[in-house]
Amino acid sequence: MKLKLHHINLCSTNVKAMDRFYRDVLTLGDEKPSELPPLNQDKSLVGDVSFVTDGAIQMHLTPKDVLNSFKSGQVVNPLERGHIAYRTDDIEAFMKHLDEQAVPYSDWGSDAVKGWHQVFFYDPDGNVIEVHQIVNK
Repeated sequence: MKLKLHHINLCSTNVKAMDRFYRDVLTLGDEKPSELPPLNQDKSLVGDVSFVTDGAIQMHLTPKDVLNSFKSGQVVNPLERGHIAYRTDDIEAFMKHLDEQAVPYSDWGSDAVKGWHQVFFYDPDGNVIEVHQIVNK
């Protein structure tokens, strides 16, 4: 069995702000309508969702709803935080883009991973995002 990352789901108290962030700061775009999951609106389990993509991986931005497990009858206990990682071919240009967007970040250089230049920053809900470039091949 082969697995490939398909999407990342982030919950938010402000889906519109998250949508703007991922579109404006990370320059993600719209997914083809045929590739979107058919949501079951009859059960009101999800609410208004925003879908953005880098062309390969989808992000599903959903409203926070701590009572959703009662509605669905399913109980899930995910990790509270983690990070999302993206790879770039020009970390300097990306850091300039973050500066232009007034997004503060930590430039770890290659301190954590040898051969990767990493920067870390937060989205509007405090989720950690990493962007890195392979600098030693």
